[in-house]
Amino acid sequence: MSRSPLASAYAAVLASPDRPPGHPAQAARDDAELTMTYQDRFLPAPAFLGDDERRSVVTDLRTVYDLLRSLPDRLFGGDVAALARAVGMDAGQTALISRSARTGPLLPLGRADLHHDGEGFRLLEFNLTSALGGYQNPELNRAMLRYRPLHDFVELHGLRFRDTVRCMALGLLAETLPAGRPPLVVVTDTTPNFAIVGKALAILARLLTGHGVEAVACDLGRLRHERGRVSVDGRTVDVVLRYFLVEDLTDPVAAAQIEALLAAVEAGRVGLCSRLDSDLYGSKGALAMLSDDRHRDSFDAAERACIDRFLPWTRPVLPVVRDPGGTEVDLLAYARSARTELILKPTLLHGGNGIVAGWRADDASWERQVTAAMSGPYVLQQRVRPMAEPIGELTDGRPRDEFLNWGIYLGDRDTIGEDGYAGGFIRGSADPDAGVVSMAGGASVGCVFYAG
Repeated sequence: MSRSPLASAYAAVLASPDRPPGHPAQAARDDAELTMTYQDRFLPAPAFLGDDERRSVVTDLRTVYDLLRSLPDRLFGGDVAALARAVGMDAGQTALISRSARTGPLLPLGRADLHHDGEGFRLLEFNLTSALGGYQNPELNRAMLRYRPLHDFVELHGLRFRDTVRCMALGLLAETLPAGRPPLVVVTDTTPNFAIVGKALAILARLLTGHGVEAVACDLGRLRHERGRVSVDGRTVDVVLRYFLVEDLTDPVAAAQIEALLAAVEAGRVGLCSRLDSDLYGSKGALAMLSDDRHRDSFDAAERACIDRFLPWTRPVLPVVRDPGGTEVDLLAYARSARTELILKPTLLHGGNGIVAGWRADDASWERQVTAAMSGPYVLQQRVRPMAEPIGELTDGRPRDEFLNWGIYLGDRDTIGEDGYAGGFIRGSADPDAGVVSMAGGASVGCVFYAG
């Protein structure tokens, strides 16, 4: 059974004996940049969102975003530093985060990672940062539309896709607009990181250029700071689109470079997208605070309903917690008994790093990992089992089931229009027990079309 009537209808197209040979992934493979970025791992069909379904998930994401942004006021008396310490940031990270929180705007920008469990979407993580992967999803949409049966299906059902890069560019234009020319945007990361992701960031810079900005990619070490202004190759930079993360602030060299950049931001000489504190609101520790029943009275009835419907049970790794039924339990004993239904996650790392899926661990290693995480920057989250979606390679004339991680992008609705939906993509695995459905874990990637 498919989650979506559109998915069922397209599965019938794929299974038709009259379907021409090939599939949309072939067009994607003909694009050298897409092939490089996604390691030639493409799903043979896109995913589909109905209009009501898309509006519902975006509404829930906006509610969660607003709740996360409100955590300093609701739980810490307005103290951003207290929230930073609570999610596991060290003193240096906390100081930089707190300073950044006082500079410039922080427009909504992020990507939610979700599973659909057959009843609805469930939010696993909310990456609230400018350092987002999957931004080539509109290029994947365009490539796959070169497959005629998909093109005709999209036309027949009036489907669309959002250009995530264009939405990012509109957010950058909201940062600053110099007179008489497009703003110069630098897409940057730390020097060690840039050695790994520089080619990908150069692609992003190229895609951004043409949406009202001029963009170049470079590492932080190439930026120059003279008389308060930031420049690259002798040209004044208007906005820095950062791909370094809060976890990179522990490197002394990177921290010194970011210190100089932050001073220029504080002086109003350059824009920063996104502010450093966005990583704070996007941490798994902050998400756990919404789920944690110790804070339930801090939210109104509508907010609690969204949390209950949308978030799986997520708790900090403390000696005593309340289990999903509301009973106070010894956490280690509960983690032992419910191992196959739990996943352990560090609060601040990204890309699936440090995650341990209980159902893929043995009893001894699981207990050892949870014990080591006790009272540290970790959360335990209840497992969400994604429903099967028929979008894999054809087997006996029928599409193979895939288990999807949905990446839904959220932007500022006043900046990008509509309801803030900024596009989507999917990562799929044929393994229903995959701990993390990600590219690093061997998943394949596909694009998303939506109705409305």
